[in-house]
Amino acid sequence: MSAIARPSQGRMIGGVCAALARRFGTSANTMRVIFLASCLLPGPQFLLYLALWVFLPSEKRATDPAW
Repeated sequence: MSAIARPSQGRMIGGVCAALARRFGTSANTMRVIFLASCLLPGPQFLLYLALWVFLPSEKRATDPAW
């Protein structure tokens, strides 16, 4: 099982949905629709998204000299 990291390409806002989509083998758009649909249900979905945005590491880029 590989570690989850927010990708440097294909992000819309924070890359959380793209990272989860890559991990679960689905498209990023599908994961975004699932997230938006889940926001209609009661619960802390938005807070969970913000927490994942903060705590998931960003993917290392080969062209970034800092890595």
